[in-house]
Amino acid sequence: MQQATATPSAKGAPNRRSSEFTPLLREVKAAGLLRRRRGWYARCTVLTLLALAATGVGVHLVGNTWWVLLLAVPAAVFSTRACFIGHDAGHAQIASTRRVNGLMGLLGGNLLIGMSRGWWNDKHNRHHANPNHTDKDPDVGVGVLVWTQRQAASREGFSCWLTRNQARLFFPLLLLEGINLKVSSWRDLRRQKPGERWVEGLLLGAHLVGYAALLLTAMSPGKAVVFALVQHALFGLHLGMCFAPNHKGMEMLDDGDDWGYLRKQVLTSRNVRGGAVTDWLMGGLNYQIEHHLFPNMPRPHLRRVQPLVRAHCAALGLPYTQTSAVESYRLALEHMHEVGEPLRTPPVP
Repeated sequence: MQQATATPSAKGAPNRRSSEFTPLLREVKAAGLLRRRRGWYARCTVLTLLALAATGVGVHLVGNTWWVLLLAVPAAVFSTRACFIGHDAGHAQIASTRRVNGLMGLLGGNLLIGMSRGWWNDKHNRHHANPNHTDKDPDVGVGVLVWTQRQAASREGFSCWLTRNQARLFFPLLLLEGINLKVSSWRDLRRQKPGERWVEGLLLGAHLVGYAALLLTAMSPGKAVVFALVQHALFGLHLGMCFAPNHKGMEMLDDGDDWGYLRKQVLTSRNVRGGAVTDWLMGGLNYQIEHHLFPNMPRPHLRRVQPLVRAHCAALGLPYTQTSAVESYRLALEHMHEVGEPLRTPPVP
């Protein structure tokens, strides 16, 4: 299925938009799909912790040989699983109280993975509030990559070269994303309140010391550095491939746009088709439309709510975009290539 492009009629008139989401929300509540799934999350968390512990034991059993690098693969995969749990805790999907969700975010994010809960929640919540908004969504702000030709027009020097080639560089750059997430977490500590800064900083430090100790007691410093680089490269690639298909190449919003909650979330999001394997690998983010409409909905309910959302969109005549994983990457890369097109075209004399 090709990318759906919103037409003016799909975006809707202001007097209709305010109540479009209410009937769907009422139906979802009646079906019990917003109820917590504590048992499911308990099993998921325990299995993830056991998998990470088994990987750590394996690192020590294999020891100081290059074969130990093979264990960087499960280390990256299950670190991503832990990130999904932290993501769900940040959306209050797991527990009914803010305190418990916050504690899970601190222990799972800061201590276990080395990513700041406060930094991630702030950034991610701003994204959910204004997805694909060029001035308000940090995920489409100007950075190493840019997402609109207006952003691309201001690029110069090395940044200009990056933008011209950003589509072909996208997946290689994801290999650096794991390290970038850790660096951004440390950098953000300066922005936080003193109490939060000390708690998050101590947990991030404990993760760093524990991770270094795990590797350095099992292998030489050289192998430890290579292992850490390989794990973080695969971690960044895996996590980035879960987030990249969801919004890139979809509708972009500016300050003058006012589509209403349901249309804003649906028209800027793309689902990825698949079964249980896709659900597991992408942590439920393949149901991006449903997740954006109901960010506090427990992950195992996203598949169940999908038919309700699709039917509601069809009744409104609203495009509902769903593609294969391969097609979603093609659309995202095509969008990035188009953004850099003016910089590749020589000016007319």
